[in-house]
Formats: sequence, structure tokens, C-alpha cells
Amino acid sequence: MFIGVPKEVKIKENRVGMTPRGIEKLIKSGHTVYVQKNAGVGSGFEDAEYIKYGAKILINAREVYKKSDMIVKIKEPLQKEFDLIKKNQIIFTYLHLAAEKKLTMFLIKKKVAGIAYETVETDDHRLPLLEPMSQVAGRMSIQVGAHFLEKTQGGRGVLLGGTDEVDPAKVLIIGYGIVGKNAADIAYGMGADVTVFDIDKKKIDVINKKKDPRFHAKFSTKDTISNLIKNAHLVVGAVLIPGAKAPKLVTKNMIKTMKKGSVIVDVAIDQGGSFETSRPTSHEEPIIIVDKVIHYCVTNMPGAVARTSTLALTAKTLPYVLKLANKGFKKAIKSDKALVKGVNTYQGKLTYRAVAEAFGVEYISLNKLI
Repeated sequence: MFIGVPKEVKIKENRVGMTPRGIEKLIKSGHTVYVQKNAGVGSGFEDAEYIKYGAKILINAREVYKKSDMIVKIKEPLQKEFDLIKKNQIIFTYLHLAAEKKLTMFLIKKKVAGIAYETVETDDHRLPLLEPMSQVAGRMSIQVGAHFLEKTQGGRGVLLGGTDEVDPAKVLIIGYGIVGKNAADIAYGMGADVTVFDIDKKKIDVINKKKDPRFHAKFSTKDTISNLIKNAHLVVGAVLIPGAKAPKLVTKNMIKTMKKGSVIVDVAIDQGGSFETSRPTSHEEPIIIVDKVIHYCVTNMPGAVARTSTLALTAKTLPYVLKLANKGFKKAIKSDKALVKGVNTYQGKLTYRAVAEAFGVEYISLNKLI
């Protein structure tokens, strides 16, 4: 198979879809890999290293797309990339289609086999290609939240861990999945007073049985969030419904009750966001201010720590890339139930139910098409 790795075009996105070592394994399996010039530089991989392991370097993205049967990248194709994509091409990347109607309709029109990292799901309901970036984003959410709480950044001038004489900051984390757990671990480690919200009573009971004075859990309702958000210094939105739009759990009215210079970090912004006041931001302009509350809503947070993120993600994606390349799309899909759930579009049809429901478009089971 001919596999292409283009350079990412999203603002300040420094990750890359394949490492040189990953490409080496594909080439040893008999495949040809095209890498766009300087695609890996942001993650610390020079063209010479890709060449060393057998990749062919192409000057521009147009050539990469033109020559490739499958494109492996990081972020969803942007408008400027639409005319590069070929009919029936395989696109393997984060797609986040429930928040991207224009992209969804384009992939359907082009009959693209769109496989979304974030919806590849194992029988035990794990999301193996989302997990590494959820871990990174969760940890980063506290790091960036602490930064923007600084007075020099427009924040309240609060140190997360406080001091011997000053109480620690109050951190709320809405959702206690992988993002939420990693955020909670970092916030707690920095000395903050942490409260997590979830709808899983078992998780809540486990936390509360420890009776830790700095770590609390609450059943997630609008009332419980509303009551505690008034005095929160940092709020992290970490709710995930696989492949679907994130629920708006924090309303505009709740934001209005927060104190000036408080910070929210909306990790769910890729799926539309968990705060009514959120809108997508970039690493160049990472924050917006609504009702005097700082909103950090960068849609590609892990791109800021590109080398760590690329190494973590490609370690998980490579086995699936190899399977798709070695067996071809249909045989690979038929042999792997997790990959079946990853396919969002195929042969001009929408094959992921949550995305179909988000846009009122007909859903067709992939099994009927293959």
C-alpha cells in the first residue's frame, strides 16, 4: 500500500502522524511511505531520519495525497485540505465529526473511508487511540490552568497549592474518565483542593471513602455544579461521550457567578465543548474572556508538547496502520471489531450512529457495506 504522512496545517500543531521508526516497520512489510517535507520537525524528527528508515520525502501535501492510498495524520482535515483528498481514499486521523458538519458532508460526498482515532473502541469499551492524548490533555489542563491563574496572565493571582498560611485553590473537574483522572492527579499533586463530578456512583464512593480533606467527589447534576462553581478558581471540562457532541454541563448563568480571573479549561472543545460560553481557540490565541472568566479552549492541546504526544500516540496507532496496510481496508475491518467502530464514513454513507444523530443524517451500519 502507498501511505502518506502530510504536515499538519492546524495552527501550532507540531505533532506528526508517524515516527521514522514506525515508517521503518511499514517499509519492512513491503509498503511505500511518502512523508511531506518537514512534517516531523515540530516533533523533533528531521527529514534525514525519515529517509534513513526508507521514507520518500515529497515537497508538498498535494503530492503526498495524490500518491497515497491511505493518509495517516493527527488532526481532522481543514477546509484548505479538502481539495487534496481523493475519492475513496482512506483517512486515518482524529476526525471529531460530531462537531464538524462541513467536514462530515465532504467525506460522505468524496466517499472517503474516514477512520477516527477517537471512536476506535475495544470490546471492553476502551478507546485505545484516544487514551494517550486524553492522558496528555488531562495533565496539561492543570498546567495551563495554573498558568492562567497567575495575575500576570489576567488571572486571580492564585497559587494552586496555596501556602502554610493560605488555603489552596479550589479545582473542579467535570467528568472522571481518563482526562478527569489525570487532571485530578496533577491538581492534587500540586496541592490544590480537588472536587470531581461524575455520574458513576462507584467511582464517587471509592474517592469519598478515603476521606481525604483535599479530594472530594460529587454526583454530577446542574445543582451540584452550580453550587460549587461560584467559589472555584479552576474548572476543567473533561466529559466524553464517544464520537458524540459533548453535553453542555456548565451554563452561561453559572459562568456569571464565578469570580473575576477564574479559569476554565474546556478539554471537550474538540467535541463541541462542555461550557455554553466556550468557543474553539488556538495555541496562538489560546484564551477568550467571557464575563471576566478566562476560557482556555484550544482544540489541539497536546500539540504543545508535540514530541511526547507524537511518541505516545503513534505507539498506539501503528498496529492499526500496519493491519490496514497489510490486509487492505475490508479485510482489516472484518478482522478487528475495534476498527469497525472507528469507521465513521464509507462509500458515501455515515457509519457512526452518534454523528448521524448529531446532524439528522441517515445512519448505515458498516456491516451492510462490507
